[in-house]
Amino acid sequence: MSSLILDTHLLLWAANEPDRLPAAGRNLILDPTNTLLFSAVSIWEVAIKHGQGRDDFQIEPNRLRRGLANAGYVELAMTSDHAATVAQLPPIHRDPFDRMLIAQAIAEGVLLVTSDPLVGRYPGPILLLQ
Repeated sequence: MSSLILDTHLLLWAANEPDRLPAAGRNLILDPTNTLLFSAVSIWEVAIKHGQGRDDFQIEPNRLRRGLANAGYVELAMTSDHAATVAQLPPIHRDPFDRMLIAQAIAEGVLLVTSDPLVGRYPGPILLLQ
C-alpha cells in the first residue's frame, strides 16, 4: 500500500476530467491498495487561481474539497515542518505551490505524482507521469 499526493493539475483532472489523466495515473488512482491524499496546498492554489479567473482553475475550491473527501481522498494539512523543508529544495522550480507539494512529499515520506517535468527533476519521492 502506498500513500500518494496528486499535484494540483492531476488532482483537478482526476476530479473533473479523468480522461486527461495519463493511463498510469488512472491506474494508481483506481488501485484500492493506494491511499489518495489531497493537500491543503492544492486547495489554496485552486482558490487563488480560481479567484483570478484562470481558465484551468474553473472549479470552486469548496466544491473540489468536498468532492475529493466524498471520493475517499484524505486531506493532508500544511505544517511548519513542510514549510521548513522548502528551504532544503534546490531552485529547480519557481512555483511556490509545487515547491510546497514537493516538501510535503519529502517530509511525510509519501509519493508525489505529477506530470510536470520540472517537478519530476527534484530528488525525493516523486513519480513523473508522461
